[in-house]
Amino acid sequence: MKDFILPDMGTPVKSGKPITLTIDGQKVTVPAGTSVMRAAKEAGITVPKLCATDSIDPIGSCRLCMVEIKGHRGTPASCTTPATDGMEVHTQTTHLKRLRKGVMELYISDHPLDCLTCAANGDCELQDMAGAVGLRDVRYTKGENHFEVRANGEANPRYIAKDISNPYFSYDPAKCIVCMRCVRACEEVQGTFALTIEGRGFDARISTAAPDFLASDCVSCGACVQACPTATLVEKSVEEIGTPERSIVTTCAYCGVGCSFEAQMRGDELVRMVPYKGGEANRGHSCVKGRFAWGYANHQDRILYPMIRDQITDPWREVSWSEALEFTANRLRAIEARHGKDAMGVITSSRCTNEETFLVQKLTRAVFGNNNTDTCARVCHSPTGYGLKQTFGTSAGTQNFDSVEHVDCALIIGANPTDGHPVFASRLRKRLRQGASLIVADPRRTDLLNTPHLNEAHHLALKPGTNVAVLSAFAHVILTEGLEDKAFIRDRCDTEEFADYAEFIADPRHAPEAVEAQTGVPAASLRAAARAFAAAPNGAIYYGLGVTEHSQGSTTVMAIANLAMLTGNIGREGVGVNPLRGQNNVQGACDMGSFPNELPGYRHVSDDTAREIFERAWGVTLPSEPGLRIPNMLDEAVAGNFRALYCQGEDILQSDPDTKHVAAGLAAMDCVIVHDLFLNETANYAHVFLPGSTFLEKDGTFTNAERRINRVRKVMAPKNGYADWEITQMLANALGAGWNYTHPSQIMDEIAATTPGFANVSYAMLEDRGSVQWPCNDDAPDGSPIMHVDAFVRGKGRFIRTEYVATEERSGPRFPLLLTTGRVLAHYNVGAQTRRTENTAWHPEDVLEIHPHDAENRGVKEGDFVRLASRAGETTLRAQITERVAPGVVYTTFHHPVTQANVVTTDNSDWATNCPEYKVTAVQVSASNGPSDWQETYAAQATQARRIEAAE
Repeated sequence: MKDFILPDMGTPVKSGKPITLTIDGQKVTVPAGTSVMRAAKEAGITVPKLCATDSIDPIGSCRLCMVEIKGHRGTPASCTTPATDGMEVHTQTTHLKRLRKGVMELYISDHPLDCLTCAANGDCELQDMAGAVGLRDVRYTKGENHFEVRANGEANPRYIAKDISNPYFSYDPAKCIVCMRCVRACEEVQGTFALTIEGRGFDARISTAAPDFLASDCVSCGACVQACPTATLVEKSVEEIGTPERSIVTTCAYCGVGCSFEAQMRGDELVRMVPYKGGEANRGHSCVKGRFAWGYANHQDRILYPMIRDQITDPWREVSWSEALEFTANRLRAIEARHGKDAMGVITSSRCTNEETFLVQKLTRAVFGNNNTDTCARVCHSPTGYGLKQTFGTSAGTQNFDSVEHVDCALIIGANPTDGHPVFASRLRKRLRQGASLIVADPRRTDLLNTPHLNEAHHLALKPGTNVAVLSAFAHVILTEGLEDKAFIRDRCDTEEFADYAEFIADPRHAPEAVEAQTGVPAASLRAAARAFAAAPNGAIYYGLGVTEHSQGSTTVMAIANLAMLTGNIGREGVGVNPLRGQNNVQGACDMGSFPNELPGYRHVSDDTAREIFERAWGVTLPSEPGLRIPNMLDEAVAGNFRALYCQGEDILQSDPDTKHVAAGLAAMDCVIVHDLFLNETANYAHVFLPGSTFLEKDGTFTNAERRINRVRKVMAPKNGYADWEITQMLANALGAGWNYTHPSQIMDEIAATTPGFANVSYAMLEDRGSVQWPCNDDAPDGSPIMHVDAFVRGKGRFIRTEYVATEERSGPRFPLLLTTGRVLAHYNVGAQTRRTENTAWHPEDVLEIHPHDAENRGVKEGDFVRLASRAGETTLRAQITERVAPGVVYTTFHHPVTQANVVTTDNSDWATNCPEYKVTAVQVSASNGPSDWQETYAAQATQARRIEAAE
């Protein structure tokens, strides 16, 4: 596959002491272990190849890359031959030319010569190599082959029809040269092992071991397509549009991994997204969402013109930008005049850029005159910010993703990376295949536990809501058995705090045997896992929303930090506390001051010094009292005190808990402004709709889960006319702000000037370096890949008591099951983007996972509609019977608004941050005939709310 920016070096890079060899008379110095092929490429010499590529290990099967080496017999494959000091290599001799031409003849003799109409024309390595070796004719007469549909007047038994079952790429066996690059990419890069070789010799073919690609274990990450040197595996978009001619490097707008991509273009049309090998977060890999699910940008549902209406029962009316902004400004002024400046607020978007988020929080603070700003992190990782700041002194993870390559034992708690963060999961799987051990603490049996060639694995299938009890038992085992890192604790941690914690955690009530009944985890299993983690030279903890979305989310984060300090797993490669952030810029949204109590850079609004910095920069006086969180905004709206909301890129009606309460809060407001791509569920209650721009249509930056600041680059002009930062600026100026930014780089300059952790960040730096991890300032001019190396940000690490307090949400006779929620690979968050792509082929609806025992007791069969009811509400969806969940636990996703799973979740939340307790809801499951009354009422109301005047 064509790479417009970084050349294919043939084999992976190696690290070792320098050696020098001579290739075609040129001396070249490379690390020991480097292949002759790569060494030649480093010297500017290209050795012909077909089966080799620098993302996978070489196997030397194509025999095209043979070279001659002085003192060696024969013609070894340069891809599998390591360079040695003093070696003399020749890549172009008469003998080699003859041999290569003969090899190419054999390949071409069993390959269709339809190059002019082939989708890979101009992007085919087989075509390129035929030219490179000077092949002009094929001496072999046509015989048995794999590409003719009919041979000798009869059906060709070796011909296999093209497989077009996958919605994003096709597989044409007739064009396969059996180089095995796709098989090796699936194994080595992705780790799914979905492909294999079927048959031997002339009959060998790539197989999915299934009827077709769609029915196979393939997860559509695209690694096989990227590795394929011909049109055997090719994107359907290339087949339809043509070969791309240029590319722009940008950053994916899905999960918190923050993958870098080449947006490959033909004219101003996007042809395909190809993972960028220079991306430090993804290292040239991708998942189905980032690689293929970008079609929503052109979906017919997208709104491209501003719309307004007086009442939410009215149809929408398309208007000009000036009229929409004037309407909005007049409403906001009227609300301020009648109810005061505290009656308005904003919700920033974790899907938008840092620069856009910075402007939204600036809008409420500098223009509205209050601190009523919040973000989706409130409902996902706000406990991470609180817990890590209390223990370590900063509100972010400690490592970069490269660190996983040095992990010896990985503890995954409350995270399902194969579905939520698949590119990171692939890197972790690779490390597990190399021998690292794995501990998974999760109520479900996740796919990570099914990793092929897994070494040692512990599954702690804890009951939902008992994370703190499990982690305390972990620490109890380590401390009472003398497995703690005494030197680290003595040198790096507050000894008085540790003494208090040690007294607390050593209490027998925290022993695995004492908590076994509460957690459901056998004491022996928990002890074995704790010992394995403590014994590992490098132990790393990765966690997700299964940790934070609990009533004790903040306590769990602090328990994780305690465990990392207790074992000395902080401050070097292969260790650390690593929150797997859910959305592409949720870390950045927090960094930019989206919380009502914090200015950009996590400085409290009551900090006079911090406030003065922004007052000087903005020319206003800022309030010193924290504003309203999202739940408070809704409560105050129902009470009649909060009247206006500017909601950028968030769909709180679908994503936030207790849907009925959210709807009541929105309905009570006088002006709801939704700024998004589509008429989402929240827009049902909106008075103003401002059409947004996709990540393909803007410049800016995202900050991923490893604190990496990556550039987002405009690939095409905004279809709505403006980037999102421009829209926020126009709204601010309609209210008299007088902002005059002309490019988001100027906004980043303002961020750097006011936020110490970003002090040295600029677009010029990012263009030069590619990316940087904050803090990046005079103390850390090159950024900070790993945090807390010599000391914690707060000085000494702080151990904190983590008392387990059972959630108030408990099962009982009326609601005997516990519901927990999560994501699937095919979809992202509320599904607004992925539901408008072909990803629905894998997940067309939300389903309820239920254990066979619980299903049998209720007379539920696979695919039956079931009623899912809680104290808060009810919905219906189809049942999926599986042993992935334990008896007494059910599981669903929230990707489809027709289900509205959050009508069932309650208003219980984390004690410190109000993060909702999505992961524990007491429910009952019973047979149903179809949608609930509430679902039917909601659907009717949504249809009414989405009417557009021009279409009536």
